Amino acid sequence: GLLRVASFLARQGVTAWMPTLVPDSDENYRRVIGAMDDLMVRQQGLPVAQAVGVHYEGVFANTAMCGALRSEYFRSFRDGPGDFVVENKTGTTNPHEHARNKSIPLPRLNRGVHMTTLAPEIEGGIELIEQLVAEGWIVSIGHTSADADTLDRAFAAGARHMTHFFNAMTGLHHRDIGVAGWGLATQDVTFDIIADGIHVDPRMLAMACRAKTPEKVSLISDSVAPTGLGDGDYELWGETVSVVNGRTKNQRGSIAGSVSTMLDAFRSMRKLGFSDDDIAQMTSANPARLLGLDDRGLIQPGKRADLAALNAQGEIVFTIIGGNPVPD
Repeated sequence: GLLRVASFLARQGVTAWMPTLVPDSDENYRRVIGAMDDLMVRQQGLPVAQAVGVHYEGVFANTAMCGALRSEYFRSFRDGPGDFVVENKTGTTNPHEHARNKSIPLPRLNRGVHMTTLAPEIEGGIELIEQLVAEGWIVSIGHTSADADTLDRAFAAGARHMTHFFNAMTGLHHRDIGVAGWGLATQDVTFDIIADGIHVDPRMLAMACRAKTPEKVSLISDSVAPTGLGDGDYELWGETVSVVNGRTKNQRGSIAGSVSTMLDAFRSMRKLGFSDDDIAQMTSANPARLLGLDDRGLIQPGKRADLAALNAQGEIVFTIIGGNPVPD
């Protein structure tokens, strides 16, 4: 199934992707991570979009900003039964051991990038960021209503990116900077944003990207399983998600991800007046830099031969992945 997704993405001009998991049971996490480990072996040399790691969206999120995420799987970073086991050198449980010895219940891949989106205001959130960063994770801020002081502390702890900007976070107000305002005002913070014209009004999308500058913005699809399948009802995350006119809705009435592609995002940004150079920066160079993938994202000698060529109408002319042409 993951190879089918990777093949679909390749036909849309995507050369690499970051599979994203929403909050779920430990059993499902382990099962999916096992499948992804298998994928990352089997994909090598194939003309399919290459999975480069895993992104956990949650489980450390603010229940008031859950969006389509299932809050029954949310966690805080504390000691206690069902949460984290803290052991000292003698192997006995010690609930007062330093936070760096806590176990983070997010299964790791055998290879690839590890990223998570979290709300820094959750219990133990700043300690969690410090530990994740120390263990080589990329920490992104999202599903949050944190105040500016907490966000500053999160930044100091190593969280330098923000997930699906404007969505599932407090907005900008002239007397309350909010999470979105903090992201725009904090120079060294980058963000990704959904350019489907549904999650963010196109005028707000253009304003935010120009204010932040294309050098600090990554475009994301936020696409979910029904992408490419058309309108209809789909079973997703234990509930029915409907797609009508390209817009998703779960049973609670919330938008449940996107059914757009990065190719759709490219075309949307063109319509908003962004240059092809700027869009290439936001769709290729910036995501690669965020994930620390120095071997791709730019067309330069020594980089991977991952290329997508588009014509003036925004149609895919050809895609090459690892030097291999993607079949039509």
